[in-house]
Amino acid sequence: YIALTEFARRKFIEGGLPVERMTVKPNFVDPDPGPGTSGEGHALFVGRLSPEKGVDTLLAAWEHLEGRVPLKIVGDGPLKGQVVAAADRHPWVVYLGHKRAEEIHALMKDASVLIFPSGWYETFGRVAAEAFATATPVIAADIGAIAELVDHGRVGLRFRPGDPEDLAAQVDWFLSHPEEQARMRWRARAEFEARYTAERNYRMLVAIYASALKGEQTQQQA
Repeated sequence: YIALTEFARRKFIEGGLPVERMTVKPNFVDPDPGPGTSGEGHALFVGRLSPEKGVDTLLAAWEHLEGRVPLKIVGDGPLKGQVVAAADRHPWVVYLGHKRAEEIHALMKDASVLIFPSGWYETFGRVAAEAFATATPVIAADIGAIAELVDHGRVGLRFRPGDPEDLAAQVDWFLSHPEEQARMRWRARAEFEARYTAERNYRMLVAIYASALKGEQTQQQA
């Protein structure tokens, strides 16, 4: 069995799958969008506009920030009305609707940071890996698989799930430390190159197949 994160692996084992037959291999990003420059300096959210994705937390955090940094929101879903209303009230919230992958990557390249505020467990968090590919740090909820992807202080920051004040505080800290921002950017890109490229994923998958075949052969010989 292949789990996408160590967190997911533990959950599968808790659910009864055999520990000796579980391994971890993340998803990957292909084609590589290449690193960006954070030229426009906005924060970015990409995802379904629904409660489990933390949209309420996101919008409340930007109420606390009061225009400290523009927020661009990409996606659609049942909370679209709330997002549109927030964009109508505040010039620093911009709703962009649905976008194609290449358009999202362009927005990531120009962003200072990606916000990943999910309040529920994620199976992986591919948007974070895409952000790393564009050299964009991630501020994520400290919950489940996404907390495993975002090493606090190295490739981004984490905040208490469902806590807009803590999210706002992390964004404020990030904006107040431009030198650390720059370090997080190159670390994020290095994280992508080490873990989330197609070539790296291919090698991991072949190694898993080889291990499975070796185990099968050992059982047959026994």
